[in-house]
Amino acid sequence: MNRAYKYYDFITAIFVAVLLISNIASAAKIIDWGVSIFGLPLAFDAGTLLFPISYIFGDILTEVYGYKKSRRVIWAGFGAAALMAVTFWVVGLMPGESMWEGYAGQAAYDAILGGVASGGIIIASLSAYFAGEFSNSFVLAKMKVATEGRRLWVRTIGSTLIGEGIDTVLFVIIATLFGVFPWEIALSLITANYIFKVAIEVILTPATYAMVCFFKQAEQEDYYDRETNFNPFSLAS
Repeated sequence: MNRAYKYYDFITAIFVAVLLISNIASAAKIIDWGVSIFGLPLAFDAGTLLFPISYIFGDILTEVYGYKKSRRVIWAGFGAAALMAVTFWVVGLMPGESMWEGYAGQAAYDAILGGVASGGIIIASLSAYFAGEFSNSFVLAKMKVATEGRRLWVRTIGSTLIGEGIDTVLFVIIATLFGVFPWEIALSLITANYIFKVAIEVILTPATYAMVCFFKQAEQEDYYDRETNFNPFSLAS
């Protein structure tokens, strides 16, 4: 049965907002704090600062509402990201106003927002997002049933290790294949992004616990995916 939930739409909005903002930040800047591991610089794209939050809310969605509800939100994020990319691409094709060309210009647009709409970024971002988010949700749902709802921290961190790993490797490799990043920093980006994303999940585990407990109590829901169809292409709720 479909139920009306008080906070489901709110969580969906935050999830999609985090996804879109992190995609723009990823195209805008590569950050380097000057830290390295065994001589490997830990540089990372700016979207990494925020993107792990989407996995935390993905965990909350699956843990509280179940895989099917989470699947709908993942597809909502996918559609929003695709719409954003197409919008920036169309805007980039249009002629700029003369004063704007003077203080900003097409070159600046192409260098920053144009990256969001470039074929490489779109394919890399959407492919990595699709594989990573669904892997995260699937693993968490299966682990919840296997553990009978115990050890939430094992589920959230374990699913993140897999989901973020798939997401990070796919994104960097596909984007690099399309020339978005140079191959010289590909391994550095994968390593730094993965370490940072997993670290965020671990550090925020107490906050995840608190939010999961709050939403379970507020919604009177604690879904177990015992007979769920895990086909990611199904939109059944």
